[in-house]
Amino acid sequence: MAKTDRVVIGGVDTHKDVHVAAVVDEVGKILDTKSFETTAKGYRALVSWLSSFGELRKVGVEGTGAYGAGLARHLAGAGIEVLEVNRPNRQARRRRGKSDTVDAEAAARAALNGEAQVVPKSQTSMVESIRALRVAFRSARHSRTRVALQIRDLIVTAPDQLRVVLGPLSTPERVERCSGFRVSGDLADPVVGTKLALCTLARRYEALSTEMTELEASLDTLTARANPALRGAKGVGPDVAAILLTAAGDNPERLKSEAAFAAMCGVSPIEASSGKTVRHRLNRSGNRQANHALWRIVMVRISHGDPQTAAYVERRTKEGKTMREIVRCLKRHVAREVYRHLVDPEQVPVGADLRAARVVAHISLQVVADALGSWPTRISELERGLKHDTELAQRYVAWLDEHGEQAPKAKRLLAA
Repeated sequence: MAKTDRVVIGGVDTHKDVHVAAVVDEVGKILDTKSFETTAKGYRALVSWLSSFGELRKVGVEGTGAYGAGLARHLAGAGIEVLEVNRPNRQARRRRGKSDTVDAEAAARAALNGEAQVVPKSQTSMVESIRALRVAFRSARHSRTRVALQIRDLIVTAPDQLRVVLGPLSTPERVERCSGFRVSGDLADPVVGTKLALCTLARRYEALSTEMTELEASLDTLTARANPALRGAKGVGPDVAAILLTAAGDNPERLKSEAAFAAMCGVSPIEASSGKTVRHRLNRSGNRQANHALWRIVMVRISHGDPQTAAYVERRTKEGKTMREIVRCLKRHVAREVYRHLVDPEQVPVGADLRAARVVAHISLQVVADALGSWPTRISELERGLKHDTELAQRYVAWLDEHGEQAPKAKRLLAA
């Protein structure tokens, strides 16, 4: 068969400085292996080398979220199908041994036989910025927690004159008091040394708090821009939205179904049947941060008395389900809702447009709030984009259509 008529599949074992590539034909025969530098020039050389063996159909790449991210973006930009490959099975590794060439060949065969089916995240749009900002936010949050614990522990062992004053205070009160210390005297004195340590830690706590506030504001803005429908769902704040958007990636359409998304989040029950016994077990795999985000949505809806959630909890409780079992079921329901928001988000009325329509129609905030069963402050926050609530915004539009003098303008909001 001529090279021009042959279909080939590539596989790449990725590393920090060098990627090892392998190419196989349609029946899995290894044609060649070669190493390439992890640079733009190396990526171009890798694609050219793979294509020299025939028509390059697809490439399986290990570590598309780490060392293989740059190569995956380059391949996708060249119009080549990229599949994410998990590391080889440990039992297979024990039988065959481990080397970069063996791993590259395994990646190519996984792409060929359909074992690798996951399309990697594209990492080329706003969601990648959200992911990076959340990494910084989590780092600041964890660091601030450690600082707060260090302040607490220093106070426990501090000299009596400090411990008696600072011990009963809350963390914010301790930070405020300690950051204002004026340290003078001999540092050999335990009181002076402890005051300097507490002052340093308190100021570090305040600096981290400022970082968190700035990063959270950035995440709030970006998540609302990236997916207004998701942010408008009940129980979804900037942090939860950032987790779910990052889990789905820039190209959520890669998730073939809501069942696939639920499995990725670890909220789909796994069949564990044997013989005449038919049962399912809890799924403890998947993206645990996304799983936690779904749990947070459920708990917010339960604690804030969401009518639909409350009715479901009441019905399932009467059926004999425990609260833990009910929460697991609700997480599965929420996963279905979140998937729709990610893959096919509905149009959400823009707050500024709502305010403009209200002002032109000479309607006060109090009138709107009374009509919608809300508070003027809540309506104002919705109009200014400080709070997001799709259901409330849609009811707002419907009410303007019925009562506003500028009904045609209000009707255009959903289509904007």
